[in-house]
Amino acid sequence: MARATNSPASRKRHKKVLKYARGYFGNKSKLFRYAKEAVQHAWQYAYIDRKKKKANNRGLWIVRLNAACRAAGMTYSRFIEGLAAANIMLDRKVLSDLAIRDEIAFNGLVKQAQDALKAKAATAKKA
Repeated sequence: MARATNSPASRKRHKKVLKYARGYFGNKSKLFRYAKEAVQHAWQYAYIDRKKKKANNRGLWIVRLNAACRAAGMTYSRFIEGLAAANIMLDRKVLSDLAIRDEIAFNGLVKQAQDALKAKAATAKKA
């Protein structure tokens, strides 16, 4: 009596992994043993990089905001502090988009942030 190998399911599983490994170099696209490992690593990198993508985008928005703020005569950190003091709750993505697409509106936000910082400094001196 021959041993049971569950051949149809194994073949299906192998074909699926080899399909994901198409385009990989050498044995990694031809042989199941190496393809399985390469595909698992690829999925790990994909998972990690989906998280990194969010951090990279936030960093890009901050760099853009800093450049736009400095062009308007203010630093990024003071701008963010001023927005918080003025109770303006816009995230960095929206602020970056405004800085790129609508310079007039962004300069208005910078002005509001500067006014809020002045008011904050005035109340700090009184106390």
